[in-house]
Amino acid sequence: MSGPRVAVLVPCHNEAVAIAGVVAGFRAALPGATVYVYDNNSTDGTPERAAEAGAVVRRESQQGKGNVVRRMFADIEAEAYLLVDGDGTYDPADAPAMVAALFGERLDMVTGVRVTEAAAAYRAGHRLGNRVLTGVVRYVFGDRVTDMLSGYRCFSRRFVKSFPGIAEGFETETEFTVHALELRLPVGEIRTAYRERPAGSASKLRTYYDGYRILRMILALVQRERPRLFFGSAALVLGVASLALFLPVLETFLETGLVPRLPSFVASGMMMSLALVSVACGLVLDTVTRGRIEAKRLAYLALPGPVLSGDNSLPYHHNTSG
Repeated sequence: MSGPRVAVLVPCHNEAVAIAGVVAGFRAALPGATVYVYDNNSTDGTPERAAEAGAVVRRESQQGKGNVVRRMFADIEAEAYLLVDGDGTYDPADAPAMVAALFGERLDMVTGVRVTEAAAAYRAGHRLGNRVLTGVVRYVFGDRVTDMLSGYRCFSRRFVKSFPGIAEGFETETEFTVHALELRLPVGEIRTAYRERPAGSASKLRTYYDGYRILRMILALVQRERPRLFFGSAALVLGVASLALFLPVLETFLETGLVPRLPSFVASGMMMSLALVSVACGLVLDTVTRGRIEAKRLAYLALPGPVLSGDNSLPYHHNTSG
């Protein structure tokens, strides 16, 4: 039986301990899919072990997960793309349900929401950071996601081929989420077990540095996609600061007819001018943003959605009983 092409995408950097098990697990869970491992300058034999396990191995020399994902999305042709980390922390058994949800509900992104009782698998600091960053994105772009930083996702072809990725590192997950929410794409979530890394492997995530980069990416996306909110907030801060400096000067002027604190008066005027400029920037950039969103929407609509040919049966079945 022929079905839609499903590609399993595994970005890797020094995952020799785990990669063979990851490849074997997804080949067993999705027997009709092709597993692609993109090696990102590994020095521990990762590509050789991936090839031995049956994966199609390719290389991306630009360091960083975002760079690898962008190359994968450009190179590979399929109807469904399952993206997963190569560290063995995500459960392949949930892959069929994610693919089935993508086609069955005609979604563009299905996120594997991490569930675990193992403290070492999902450290308290990472949980808190995820909640805070996800909360910021939910507040600004919409509350349709619960695990923004999950590395386990299934995408439609039209999502992948219209995704304008610019991230270099782990902040690429933030881009996925904002892209889907900004265009109001149909998305779904499936709870999936999250496990500890195999003994001998080490996480590439640098908690504070990568957290800072993700927060910086969120701010950049707010500035780019919500300019009225971004520049309006800046105008509000500047306006309040301007009034805080001006009111004492005004009070003194009404009492004495003099302006003894001239620097405060000048600073107040400059801040209010900057506030007005900020408002103007927000209004102008909002028009530009609307045009970019329309262009991205048209690029998205130019591609076919996740529709099955034939009898509409799903390519993979997931038993949810019991």
